[in-house]
Amino acid sequence: MNIPITIPFVDLNLQHQPIKNQLQQAIQAVLEQGDFVLGKTLSDFEAAFAVASGTKYGIGVASGTDAIALGLQACNIGAGDEVILPANTFVATLIGVLRTGAKPILVDCDRHTALIDLEAAAKAITSKTKAIIPVHLYGQMVSPKQLLDLADTYKILIFEDAAQAHLAEREGYRAGSVGIAAAFSFYPSKNLGAFGDGGILLTRDQEVAEKMVRLRNYGASRKYFHTEIGTNSRLDTIQAAVLQQKLPYLQNWNRDRLNVAKNYDAELAPFATKGIIPIQNHSDEGHVYHLYVIKVCESCAVERCVIQEQLTAMGIQTGIHYPIPCHLQPGFSNLGYQKGDFPQAEMLANKILSLPMYPGLSNSKTQKITDALAQILKVNSPDESLLFA
Repeated sequence: MNIPITIPFVDLNLQHQPIKNQLQQAIQAVLEQGDFVLGKTLSDFEAAFAVASGTKYGIGVASGTDAIALGLQACNIGAGDEVILPANTFVATLIGVLRTGAKPILVDCDRHTALIDLEAAAKAITSKTKAIIPVHLYGQMVSPKQLLDLADTYKILIFEDAAQAHLAEREGYRAGSVGIAAAFSFYPSKNLGAFGDGGILLTRDQEVAEKMVRLRNYGASRKYFHTEIGTNSRLDTIQAAVLQQKLPYLQNWNRDRLNVAKNYDAELAPFATKGIIPIQNHSDEGHVYHLYVIKVCESCAVERCVIQEQLTAMGIQTGIHYPIPCHLQPGFSNLGYQKGDFPQAEMLANKILSLPMYPGLSNSKTQKITDALAQILKVNSPDESLLFA
């Protein structure tokens, strides 16, 4: 028997319905103009998103993965270079490095924030290290000050993976303004999402921007004149039109996400002694909560899989971001990593659970979710003393 979902993991209708007419008019305008590829609306959006993120240039591409791969290439990273990145990230980060021909060097993460362990990163730096990719995971930035200190000390580039961190802030910086360049995704469920795949590279460096413009368009500096081997990876004008209409609402949507997270924090506080611990926020109001992630610790009387199954049975969708760390994915076994190499990333993969998170998620629904968690713990552990073990 299929239980109807009453609280989905993501509900995009809550964002789209109030601005439905704007979105339709923007799409219709592109249809009438007919500039479907590299149109004016794209350049307008690229400039607007760059300004909103505190940097200078934006180059729209077909996906967040392309933003990483082509962006690294635009920063002159390739064969013979080493690039440091966390094992605890979506595989797109790793794939982006591999597509350049550079060697990915994985490091562990912090068990409390799930962000890259910068001390481990410093120890992994060699004479071949060209760049570090801090992944601003779940909507929280890696410390800009620590990153800049690291980069200055070892003379390496910072290339941000900000796919989950649109307009996130920390220590006076916005995501995308810390390093030489930054990659964003506009996958539909992102804080700023298109109606399909899409991405953008942001940079303050004019040469990087100009090279990126060529790389996304067959390596052409002008029509039919190709100065390097590029590809076809352009953010469609229709998608840019959608994003342009949504961009003015992004700060409010992010603020809504933060308020949802605060509700969760308050409601889950009593669960700390039961082994349910949220991933820590070290960014205060600057966290944009693309995801709200909890840890089901050893002290919890109920296993994560049981909690997830029973929440589903109650009509509540959840997710796991991510269930298998990059170094244990079969497709990357040739990198030579094995189980036990990154214990914190492996621990988190076994314990994290993402709860529903989106603008418009009401207090009553977050209360329903936490009430369901309480019910699951009680049902599966009749002896209350076990809950505090």
